[in-house]
Amino acid sequence: MIQVQGLRKSYGDGESRVDALAGVSLTVKKGEFVAIMGASGSGKSTLMNILGCLDTPTEGTYLLGDETIADVEDERLSSIRNQHIGFIFQTFHLLSRLSALENVILPLRYTDIDAESAKKKGLEMLDKVGLSHRAHHKPNEMSGGQRQRVAIARALVNDPKVIFADEPTGNLDSKTSYEIMALLEELHHQGNTLVMVTHEADIAAYAQRTITMRDGHIIEDSQCQQ
Repeated sequence: MIQVQGLRKSYGDGESRVDALAGVSLTVKKGEFVAIMGASGSGKSTLMNILGCLDTPTEGTYLLGDETIADVEDERLSSIRNQHIGFIFQTFHLLSRLSALENVILPLRYTDIDAESAKKKGLEMLDKVGLSHRAHHKPNEMSGGQRQRVAIARALVNDPKVIFADEPTGNLDSKTSYEIMALLEELHHQGNTLVMVTHEADIAAYAQRTITMRDGHIIEDSQCQQ
């Protein structure tokens, strides 16, 4: 599913050069749930952005499925991000003027699916996250947990190959965090591939594997006790 070899991401030159990633190599298999942990500045968010095709490495190779990302042209890269990758962000990234349903089906605008089929698919995804009854509510009419469920439904709507979650519980209280993690755990059990960045050990424990980073290096890669 995901294979990276010798990934480096550097900023600046000479003495001012900073290596956010310093030769990272890893493989994520289809159906895995992987948590990436580390303190601020460890490189975990940089790695997430590269894996999500939101950034490019200075050196190294990234194979997503059977495609070498460095060889992909911009138009195809946009298609990969939209159709094969689902994103869940800490701050939800919902459009305030749109309803929950309209936010969920946004990625479908860039496909050839017709409006009625898109609406049906969006409602199915909202039902999957337990929010079909809030389909026509706007984000400011929902709690943080509900907004994150909408974001998860949006991430799922294109049946992505992999879901990337960047601090998905960072803006939520403890109770809501555990509810969201139980939902992500269920998605994993349904066969979805998930890669999650978190700095919280109790959140990482929901994954089946934890990668710990420090100073741009992977310092530990371990299976979690389920």
